[in-house]
Amino acid sequence: MVDYRIDRHSGVATYVQIVQQTKQALRLGLLAPGDKLPTAREVVEATAVNPNTVLKAYRELEREGLVEARRGLGTFVRRSLGAAPADSPLRAELEQWAARAREAGLEREDVAALFTAVLETHYPAPAPAQTQAQAQAQAQRHRTRTHHPAPHTTSQGDPS
Repeated sequence: MVDYRIDRHSGVATYVQIVQQTKQALRLGLLAPGDKLPTAREVVEATAVNPNTVLKAYRELEREGLVEARRGLGTFVRRSLGAAPADSPLRAELEQWAARAREAGLEREDVAALFTAVLETHYPAPAPAQTQAQAQAQAQRHRTRTHHPAPHTTSQGDPS
């Protein structure tokens, strides 16, 4: 089971935080195919967020093929992500590193900045790619503008 923690001061939309935390649990092996996600009601009771926000997050996860909603039963994990189990030796090393960083007086933001810099060195972010849906919508707008121009109107609102 995953316990969602919502940071209302992060600037990240609540539904996105739920999606991100679910994906993290999938990557760490905390959630596996067949596992049931908490119900929207359970998430609302634990986090005091709007039920529609939880449902929006679950729909996004479903759209990505990670979970499936089963009417009357709940939302279940369809597939896992990544290969970094929570009990990985790499996690243990990272835990030790984080403890040393804290002992050295680094603040959370300092650690995050340092880790992000190293991460970017070894895993450069891919260039933003246009989704297929965005490309189709853009093509449709282009076709509409070039092939079917809007009629001109007079000051009375009548077509000229």
